[in-house]
Amino acid sequence: MDISKIKTLGQLKASKYKSRSIKDEIRTNLKERLAKGDDSYEGILGFEDSVIPDLERALLSKHNILLLGLRGQAKTRIARLTTKLLDDYIPVITGADLNDDPLNPISTSALDLIAEHGDETPITWLKSEDRYIEKLATPDVSISDLVGDVDPIKAATLKLPYSDPRVIHYGLIPRSHRCIFVLNELPDLQARIQVALFNILQEGDMQIRGFKLRLPLDILFVFTANPEDYTNRGSIITPLKDRIESQILTHYPKTIEIAKHITEQEAIIAPDIKDSIRIPEVIRDLLEKIVFEARDSELVDEKSGVSARLSISALENLYSTVEHRMLKNKEKSGTVRIADLVGIIPSITGKVELVYEGEQEGPYGVALLLMSKAIKELFLEFFEHPDRSAKKNEKDPYGPIRTWFSVGNEVNILNGANQKDYEAILDNVTGLDKIIDGLKPNTEDRHLFKEFVLHGLAETEAISKDQLDRSLNFSDPLANMFDELNN
Repeated sequence: MDISKIKTLGQLKASKYKSRSIKDEIRTNLKERLAKGDDSYEGILGFEDSVIPDLERALLSKHNILLLGLRGQAKTRIARLTTKLLDDYIPVITGADLNDDPLNPISTSALDLIAEHGDETPITWLKSEDRYIEKLATPDVSISDLVGDVDPIKAATLKLPYSDPRVIHYGLIPRSHRCIFVLNELPDLQARIQVALFNILQEGDMQIRGFKLRLPLDILFVFTANPEDYTNRGSIITPLKDRIESQILTHYPKTIEIAKHITEQEAIIAPDIKDSIRIPEVIRDLLEKIVFEARDSELVDEKSGVSARLSISALENLYSTVEHRMLKNKEKSGTVRIADLVGIIPSITGKVELVYEGEQEGPYGVALLLMSKAIKELFLEFFEHPDRSAKKNEKDPYGPIRTWFSVGNEVNILNGANQKDYEAILDNVTGLDKIIDGLKPNTEDRHLFKEFVLHGLAETEAISKDQLDRSLNFSDPLANMFDELNN
């Protein structure tokens, strides 16, 4: 059907176009996708065996949907992607107050236009991406915002009494006729406003300033919310919750691998920066482990959640940290170091809500603690714990390194050190080469793993580590103590 040639109601009738509800439309298109094996929610990772099947079943059942989950769990992204299941275009009556179906008009303005123009009533074609309406529920949202109100200016201009339905100014929900309407953070909506949604969801009835309108609105409602048990800001009243047919629980990525793919997909990095800066896989693992540690930490409020935006923002900051160093040192390429993680601290402090104990520690202290725990956990996946060989009465593989530090040697890595100086500092530490030989790392990752060993030894208390303003210092605390006594 060539829609460019269909511009009037009469032409639409002649084309034998058949109207269908938005839920039938989505159901039909989803069935076709499933039959072809196509991905119905492309770009949503980690939900393939949980959220997406539940969502597809709900849409096949023609249900309104409530997505329950903590922040940063792709709830709004899912709602927006649902527009991909709509038809590319649908016809609407030009000039009507609502997105009226020319073959099944419901608004007074549409009925009046058809009565006046008949088959010459002009129509336009509405794109699928324009059929998405989103509203953030806040305590100041009113019934008139969502449902509508009497417009006294329209009444005066048209010289109509307030009893005439033509003086009504429709709110967002009626204007979402034949669209997807998304109401984010539903618990924040006042209870009396939630009550106004009852009949709209079930019967299509609306009441505006005493007008009781019977408008069979054709809308797919998608609500998002934090689970009720997790929020103190409000709740979803039970009768409303009962009218939302399907409630689907979202979740954070369950594995480091999935989390890495999401972070890489969502981070906004300029192509030239990606080409000039290399991030080894161990660093990407470490970044995600920091986020996982934050979600499990007793210092972070689990009811608030730790958004996937933390790792996305952290990756962007990590690139910028290396870029900053490259610009200072006039280098054309660079590789991320573990010491560069100091650059992601603003991403952590701005993305976590702390409990009382965390507030006592302070945001900066909590960020350092989360990084330390992640480094230790990842270090023990690659290397043996320094205390284990001593308990087995085996030769200590870290012995040469301990000895090097015990005689008063230190490692001081400046945040902005150029690559040559960085490598020279690490090459000077006796025993590091032998430790990492067993891993057989890429040549370009060799110095990164040397630094990794030092961080791991510090986190397992074999040596000490001090995070200074402009550098990172590794040393033997006992050696330093003896030096002070000798002086």
